[in-house]
Amino acid sequence: MPPRSDKPSFGAPRPGGRKPSDANPEQIRGRTYALREIPLEKRIGEFVPQETRRQIVDFRGIGILVTRREFVDRAIGISGETLVTVGLFVLLFLGWHVWFNDIVQGAAQDRAASVLSNTWSSMPTGATEFDRAAGTSDGAITDVPPPVVKSPGDAESFATVLVPRFGVRYERTVAEGVDVETVLNNQVTGIGHYPNTAQLGQIGNFAVAGHRTTYGAPFGEVDKLRLGDRIYVETEAGWYVYRFRNMEYVYPTQVSVLNPVPQLQIEARDRILTMTTCHPKLSAAERLVAYAVFESFVPRANGTPTEIAKTALVNG
Repeated sequence: MPPRSDKPSFGAPRPGGRKPSDANPEQIRGRTYALREIPLEKRIGEFVPQETRRQIVDFRGIGILVTRREFVDRAIGISGETLVTVGLFVLLFLGWHVWFNDIVQGAAQDRAASVLSNTWSSMPTGATEFDRAAGTSDGAITDVPPPVVKSPGDAESFATVLVPRFGVRYERTVAEGVDVETVLNNQVTGIGHYPNTAQLGQIGNFAVAGHRTTYGAPFGEVDKLRLGDRIYVETEAGWYVYRFRNMEYVYPTQVSVLNPVPQLQIEARDRILTMTTCHPKLSAAERLVAYAVFESFVPRANGTPTEIAKTALVNG
């Protein structure tokens, strides 16, 4: 007969027929219990990922089979390379159109203006400015009115502009009208005269326009003008000399800058030169307007003014 144990096994009926659940908690203290564990092979199998079916895509339609994930990655890569290439071409175009083209077309406009001025009979460099003034025997300076240039036809060149502040090579052609295609974007002209403003030499406002960027940028450095700088307008008759006075920034709709007296509704008593261009650069949101006042007229017979003699020599 097997030996009896004082500690009955878990789940075995106790003497008296009572179940373990009916036992007093104090009576089951110190007993040991065995827990059943899940077989090892089943536990490992629960953590093994189930292999899913891969979705295959015919990449580019030429029989290159890839997964959908690979297809998306390649599409994103190609799109990125395409955007970078397009951006590079845009930057190259802007560099050519805004910078390099300005240099090329500006040089062409300088040559065209020089050719125009050379068609007028040239004279040697004259005396200094104070020796040119007309006066009387008592020393009073006589105000000699300059000749008025007759209104030319549309897009017809009639004068050149020379500004020492812009460099010895700067000389641009002025044509009648401000049409974009025939005047302002033209490789020969570049500066246009507003038809409804005063004629050159006439009392009132002789107003012109030009680009600040692109198409040669004839007024690209107008913001560098300083008080007292001379601006020369050359015609077949001679040189109209203006002195820079001031500049201002206005909206494109503020056309009162073209009045006989800019921004005012009064009768003109002076000869004014108004130069308009876009502001800021590469934008047409505003207009930069530079004003100059007529100082004197130098007839061609008196010779080229000393200040622009070097410009005439370089471009000639």
